[in-house]
Amino acid sequence: MAGSAAQAVAPEALTSGARPSRVSTSLRRSLRWLGVVPFGVYVALGLIVPTIAIAIGAFQNTSTGAWTLDNIKLATGADYLPGLRNSVLLSIASAVVPGIFGLLIAYAIHTAKRGKLLRQIVVTASGVFANFGGVPLAFLFIATLSTTGVVTGWITDLTHVKIWNHGFTLYDPLGIFVVYMYFQIPLMVLVILPALEGLRPAWREAAHNMGARTWQYWRYVGGPVLFPAFLGCVLLLFGSAFSAYATAEALDNTIALTPIQIGALENGNVLAGQEHTGYALGLFMVIIIAVVMIIYTILQRRAARWLR
Repeated sequence: MAGSAAQAVAPEALTSGARPSRVSTSLRRSLRWLGVVPFGVYVALGLIVPTIAIAIGAFQNTSTGAWTLDNIKLATGADYLPGLRNSVLLSIASAVVPGIFGLLIAYAIHTAKRGKLLRQIVVTASGVFANFGGVPLAFLFIATLSTTGVVTGWITDLTHVKIWNHGFTLYDPLGIFVVYMYFQIPLMVLVILPALEGLRPAWREAAHNMGARTWQYWRYVGGPVLFPAFLGCVLLLFGSAFSAYATAEALDNTIALTPIQIGALENGNVLAGQEHTGYALGLFMVIIIAVVMIIYTILQRRAARWLR
């Protein structure tokens, strides 16, 4: 009797205990939102507020504060438009070429037999090199590939060819491209490796069992699955190169690139009445980066359907 009574009461106790009160449920929801607050504040202060300030300043007259399109017209004029064009072209080259090399390196690591140690070394080194930039990176290349650089001297001693006499220089867009390769290739290795690891071995085995060769597997299976992730990584490299400033500024601040032009304007190298031209150039960069990030997000979602 006592046992049956206990069994009859126990389910009711468990059931009543399993139902949280409305107060505890609302408290949990409040705590969840509270955890997002620091990130929301960070995004608001570091991204949203500066973007709004740039957008407002781009359409304001510097003296009267009235709304105007003069800043946009100046930013798209002959003085600044070549810088925007050079920045876009340099970013495209600094995304596509390192993207291909980074993909090949990552694939070699991914397919290497007994490559766990090699993978750890390469991933660690890539993490270091991808975050190495600014003035130290500029000094590194000046010390190695300038007219009196160490590597320049080695090339001259071995081949009797002075590369600086054949059009090479660090102080033009081509030289900046060479410098950007230093951190863009490791960055590509880091971001494309997870996509390569998402390719299931069963897909390749099934393709081979059906008589497909290696190139056919990549043409009809591996390539289409990996291509959205690859494009997304290339767009990420484009954004990294397009927004880079310190390295190019340290090498030569006379190169016609939009970040350097904005830096010069913010430092006071501007004519009277054109103080807000830098805001207009910054607005162009924000729009381009926003479009790139939107496309990147779409491609990553499409790639995630297969690479889960």
